Amino acid sequence: MLLIQRCQPRINRKLHFLTGCGVWLSCLFCVPYTLADTQRAAAAFVERVEQHYVEFGEYRARVAWLRATNINYDSNWLLEQVNAEDTRSRVAFAAEAAQFNDLKLTAELRRKLELIKLAPNLAVPQQPGAAARLAALNTRMATRYSTGRIQLDGQSVRRNDLESLMGEIRDPAKLAYIWHQWREVAKPMAGDYAAIVDISNAGARELGYPDTGSMWRLRYEMPADAFREELERLWLQIKPLYSALHCHVRARLNEHYGDEVVPLDQPLRADLLGNMWAQQWTNIYDLVAPPADTTGINLSATLKAQNYTPEAMVRLGEGFFSSLGFAPLPESFWQRSMLEQPAGRQVVCHASAWNLDGADDLRIKMCTKVNADDFYTVYHELGHNYYQRAYKHQSPLFRTGANSGFHEAIGDMIALSITPDYLRQVGLLDSVPDPDADISLLMRQALDKIAFMPFGLLLDQWRWQVFAGEVEAEDYNALWWQLRQQYQGVRPPTPRTPAHFDPGSKYHIANHVSYTRYFLAHVLQFQFHAAACRRAGWPAQQPLHRCSIYGSAEAGEAFGAMLGAGRARPWPETLEAFTGSRQIDGSAVREYFAPLAAYLAKENANRQCGWPES
Repeated sequence: MLLIQRCQPRINRKLHFLTGCGVWLSCLFCVPYTLADTQRAAAAFVERVEQHYVEFGEYRARVAWLRATNINYDSNWLLEQVNAEDTRSRVAFAAEAAQFNDLKLTAELRRKLELIKLAPNLAVPQQPGAAARLAALNTRMATRYSTGRIQLDGQSVRRNDLESLMGEIRDPAKLAYIWHQWREVAKPMAGDYAAIVDISNAGARELGYPDTGSMWRLRYEMPADAFREELERLWLQIKPLYSALHCHVRARLNEHYGDEVVPLDQPLRADLLGNMWAQQWTNIYDLVAPPADTTGINLSATLKAQNYTPEAMVRLGEGFFSSLGFAPLPESFWQRSMLEQPAGRQVVCHASAWNLDGADDLRIKMCTKVNADDFYTVYHELGHNYYQRAYKHQSPLFRTGANSGFHEAIGDMIALSITPDYLRQVGLLDSVPDPDADISLLMRQALDKIAFMPFGLLLDQWRWQVFAGEVEAEDYNALWWQLRQQYQGVRPPTPRTPAHFDPGSKYHIANHVSYTRYFLAHVLQFQFHAAACRRAGWPAQQPLHRCSIYGSAEAGEAFGAMLGAGRARPWPETLEAFTGSRQIDGSAVREYFAPLAAYLAKENANRQCGWPES
């Protein structure tokens, strides 16, 4: 039996560190250990971590839920404490996991150890007070984002309401004012963010990573630089379609607003695109729609006319998953979810899906409005819930998506099946429009899906450069707008200065949520949709955008198998089992939007396209 020399392990009872001669030289004697011994030590460590994730994870989730649905001094205090403890434990476990780096272990054990090492979202150095300091900074940023209010027309307006107004107002001056005031709330975050970068980078380096951004990229199970190249490959597949859409939208907005507001040789003004961050453009559909829009579909108006409530919208979404063979949501979901904004207390309105106990305590938190946007958001959030329940039988370390892009893609893949035929089947449409209405439908989808993709990509491009120290704090905002112009072709409507911190106006920056997952999800959802349609028997010669898998048990069975795998194996294997390919690929995006691409090519034939990228 193979023998190796290792130090007699000592236990630090506070942090449960397994220490050996490779780490602390204070070990006074070494004894021979067999390979089986090291396997058992590693397995025991992993088991201890998994038990902690189950027990402490539920406690942390319930505190986070309490704070998200009732923001006040005490709930903020509780969240700070639990987040600090969570950070300390994850960093301690990551450091301990690194001590098994050089041992030959089973593939599953090695995989679990790597996931433990990458578990801290923002690592901290192991020095007194570091975790508490980071937690306080995080809570302050998140609270400022969620509770800031803006004065508009003499009234104090909630930020959630301002998001809706950006899609309704057509006065450029008023849009610029709202856009600017939203970002004034984020200005004080800049110093906190710079401090968070310093603390988390110090923690990442202690764990053996160059910086926090590199650590985040390694979660995708490929070298950090190779992952960046993979993202660029995917973007280049999508960029021609985005550029064509941008050209069309700019030309039509120019017709509406004139040369002074929308010059044809410049990036688009970010506040004119119907969204607070110019990340989705569906709210300006009426300004850019094809002249012969014959769809006759106004989902928001139909939902209101039929007296839909937020709960009714969610129950309809549940019905879609049930049609694929999934069990109904537990009764506790309906009792404990927050589906509407409550009166009399501050809440986090940003939509999210929760599994508080790792088993069946599934919930959605939304300030749902009865409109088309939130109708689709419901399907997105339910996708998270059904995924969470599907992998509940896995090891605690594998109870997550195959990669984070998978988790974001699931509900959106289902939403691609919200076709006119599906809306007719569930009583939200009297008849299916003729095929000549397809361009209008695809234009709506492109304003949502294709318009989002460069924003989904650039947000972490900014963050990774910041974490890598490639930009000083006083240049954070300049880099932000450089990337937005380069990828999106948009510009700010009001002057920006180094004192501004416009990245902090986005929830995912203020709350340190990695954003690349959304870019990947916008590619994966089409790849999943194409695979599910094939399993549902959709004819290859029929347009992909007309396919709905509603009611397909065959598609549901394969879909459920992918969800149930969680992260138990490398994501390329899970992807291949469902789609037949081990590579994320944008070809299904191009197939889905092929009719629109042909239409845009004709429309743009005599237009000035493109924009200065720097």
